[in-house]
Amino acid sequence: MTRSEWPELPYDAWKSTYETLHMWTQIVGKIRLARMPWLNHTWQVTLYPTASGLSTGAMPHDGATFQIDFDFVLHELNIRTSRGEGGVIQLVPMSVSQFYGSVMEALAALRMPVSIYRKPAEVESRLAFDEDDEHRSYDAEYVNRCWRILSSSAVVLGRFRSRYYGKASPVHFFWGAFDLAVTRFSGRVAPPHPGGVPNLPDRVARDAYSHEVSSAGFWPGGAQAPYPLFYSYAYPEPSGFSGANVAPPARYDATLREFILPYEEVRQDDDPEAMLLSFLQSTYVAAAELGGWDRDALEVPTEILRAVEGW
Repeated sequence: MTRSEWPELPYDAWKSTYETLHMWTQIVGKIRLARMPWLNHTWQVTLYPTASGLSTGAMPHDGATFQIDFDFVLHELNIRTSRGEGGVIQLVPMSVSQFYGSVMEALAALRMPVSIYRKPAEVESRLAFDEDDEHRSYDAEYVNRCWRILSSSAVVLGRFRSRYYGKASPVHFFWGAFDLAVTRFSGRVAPPHPGGVPNLPDRVARDAYSHEVSSAGFWPGGAQAPYPLFYSYAYPEPSGFSGANVAPPARYDATLREFILPYEEVRQDDDPEAMLLSFLQSTYVAAAELGGWDRDALEVPTEILRAVEGW
């Protein structure tokens, strides 16, 4: 991968755009939530990386289907239906309330009206989407940079996922926390999650963590860590996990309760993909070994990986 695929993304430089885009993805994600049947761990709500942005994939509506795609290259929101109709919303500086109104009007015009719960999830704000005139920034350059990082990360996360025989999630984008993630499962039931995620029903968190997991992904940062990073955690966290020996320069963050690898470290490395894979593998091994997972049954054997990946 070239350096252009791992661009700079200083948190403070695009914070206002990031906060606005976060709310826009929540609006589109809640449309998916409203239209899709439930899937274990609430996987039915996620968005998926594409060649130019993020997509809902096809969603049912009265015998037809429709799809909503963020295009972060042309900076458009595209809505398409199985009836051959569509609409385009230009992604430019506008308030969350304007974006919400434009999306809902477009869906109504396409005879695909959808009603959603209008307050955001997993953030402290309780400002409804149709009342949010505070968030209105859109810096196209930084949005494109974020998408390029998501795209590059998805390739590596996908390769990591392919090395596992056990149950594993897709590589998908959670609009609640605004992170790209992939999750491996041990196959064993986990103790009930304590919940407490801001503006997220505890039942949702308990379903998400109903079974033991080792989960990893990319997050552009937030108040607790104002810089983009890769993360890896285990639930339940096995004894000794925080002190495990993992690939440097990763470290355990006691506040986030996960291992973190600052994105800038990856971006500056001579081989970003190899560094990220090493982080993903070493943190997973720590979780699996300390948690007593049946690694022989769950992992693709090394000889097969050598044959298919050219090790």
